[in-house]
Amino acid sequence: MELLAYPAKLEPDPDGGFVVTFPDFGFGVTEGDSEEEALGRAADLLETLIAAVIDDNEDLPAPSAAGESSIIALRPLVAAKAGLYRALREAGVSKNELCRRLGLQYVQLQRILDPAYGGTKIDEVDRALRALGKSLVIGVADAA
Repeated sequence: MELLAYPAKLEPDPDGGFVVTFPDFGFGVTEGDSEEEALGRAADLLETLIAAVIDDNEDLPAPSAAGESSIIALRPLVAAKAGLYRALREAGVSKNELCRRLGLQYVQLQRILDPAYGGTKIDEVDRALRALGKSLVIGVADAA
């Protein structure tokens, strides 16, 4: 089981403040006046990057090793949706086929996969994962 948390590269901006990027994605940038503010904005950027990859129907990159970088974890529902998307891609199952297996309309599956749509129930994600031969596992860890 892979934790969907990505290393964020935090660098001082010559004009003041800090800039954050996610090397695993190769695009996207955010900033903040302080390290704390920049890393807080990084969580929003990460969700935007995940949504862009899903929207473009591209492979979601696996998180690389942290090294000296800060690790930014996805919110639980977004992590579940990203995990479902990765499982769908890895299984080579089309979205239309998953809709058929679940008895859903295409737009319903799109909402389940959309990180920005907060109305998805976690059980819906688990049901979709089970249709792919996977299951959702939830854990508890010490806060960073």
